[in-house]
Amino acid sequence: MSKKAGWYERINPVVRGIPPSGIRKFFDMVTEMKGVISLGVGEPDFVTPWHIREGCIYSLEKGYTMYTSNQGLLELREEIVRDLDISYSVTYDARREILITVGVSEGLDLAIRALVSPGDEVLIPEPSYVSYAPTTTLAGGVPVTMPTTVENDFRLTAEIVEKRITPRTKILLLCYPNNPTGAVLRRRDMLEIAEVVRHHDLIVISDEIYDKLTYVGSHTCFPSIPGMQDRTVLLNGFSKAYAMTGWRIGYAAANPYFIEAMNKIHQYGILCAPITAQMAALEALKNGRDGMVRMVQQYNRRRHMVMQSFKEMGLHCFEPGGAFYAFPDIIPTGLAAEEFAERLLREEKVAVIPGNAFGPSGEGFVRCSYAASMEDLGEAFRRMTSFVRRSGVRPKTVVNL
Repeated sequence: MSKKAGWYERINPVVRGIPPSGIRKFFDMVTEMKGVISLGVGEPDFVTPWHIREGCIYSLEKGYTMYTSNQGLLELREEIVRDLDISYSVTYDARREILITVGVSEGLDLAIRALVSPGDEVLIPEPSYVSYAPTTTLAGGVPVTMPTTVENDFRLTAEIVEKRITPRTKILLLCYPNNPTGAVLRRRDMLEIAEVVRHHDLIVISDEIYDKLTYVGSHTCFPSIPGMQDRTVLLNGFSKAYAMTGWRIGYAAANPYFIEAMNKIHQYGILCAPITAQMAALEALKNGRDGMVRMVQQYNRRRHMVMQSFKEMGLHCFEPGGAFYAFPDIIPTGLAAEEFAERLLREEKVAVIPGNAFGPSGEGFVRCSYAASMEDLGEAFRRMTSFVRRSGVRPKTVVNL
C-alpha cells in the first residue's frame, strides 16, 4: 500500500472532514506552557464537596462495584424526577422516562443518533458549544446554524427559528443558559419559540446543564412550557452546578419512546454509567443544595468583577445572565479572535478561547471562563489589561482588584 493510499485514507471520510475542537487546541497549548492562568476550559475551580465524595467512598466500602441497569440506578432516577418536579413542576416516570448517561455529552450523542435520520436538519443557535454540529454530522444529519447577535443579547427568537425551517428540519437544539455567551432566554421568548416548534411539528433537544447557574431572572425549563414535554429531550447533569466534571454523570428525560431508543444505543456502547459516579450524584441531589447555592453565589460575585474589569479595560462585554462565561467584544483591539487569543497566551500567559471556535458568528469575540478563583481572575485581568493597552485600546484605569 502506497503512502498516498495509507492509513489516513482508511479513516471514515465523515470523521476526516470534522475539524478538531477549537477549545482543545488552546487547552493543548496551555499544557505546554508554565505559569499560565487558564480562563479557557469550562470547569469549576471548586473541588467536589466533601459529602459528595464521601458518599462515593462509602458506597465503595459497602461493595457497590457492580453494573447498574442500563438506565441507571432507580433510586437516582427517582431523585432526579423529584428534583425536576420541585424545581420546574414537570413530572416524569422514573422507570420509563429517565436515562442516566456518561455526562451530558453522551446524552447529546444518544439523542441525536436516536432521532436523526440521514439528511435530517438540526437547527443550532450560534455561537454554539463546539460539539453540537459535529455530533449532528456524525449521525448523518445536517447542522443548520442560526446566528444570534450581541445587539440582541445573543437571544434566539421565534423569527430567527422560522427563517431557517425547511421541509427537512426535524430538531431544534437549545442551550440556555448558553455556552459560550452566557445568554439566557426570557420565558416569553421560549413561549414564542414553542409556537414555531408546535406549528412545524419539531422535536427539541434542550441542553440545560447550566440551569442552576442563572443570575438574571429565573430559569425556564423548556419541557415545562405547555405542550413541549412530550416533544423535548431534556439533557442535564452534575458537572457544573455541583463541581463534578470529572465524574462524568448526566441524564436525559424524555417520553418513553425516545428514552427506549436512546437506551438501545447506550446499552451497546456504554452499558451503564459508573455506579460510583451515580452514587455520588445521588448524594448531590439529596444533600448538595446548600453547597451548590454557595458556589453559584461565588460565580455571581466573579461575574460582576469580570464585567467591571472589561468595562474599565475599554472592551464592551454583553452581560451574561447565566453559566460562567463572559464573551467580550475584542474588535477594538484590531485583532481577529484567534490572533488575540494566541498572542494573549504567548505574551501574557492568559488562556481564553477565540469566539470563532463556536462558529463564524463568534468572530470578534473571545470566551473567558470565570470559573476560576478571585486571585487568578485578578491577576489574569491585570495581564489582559496590559495586553489590550498595547493593542491601542486605552482603558480608563487599570482595574483595581
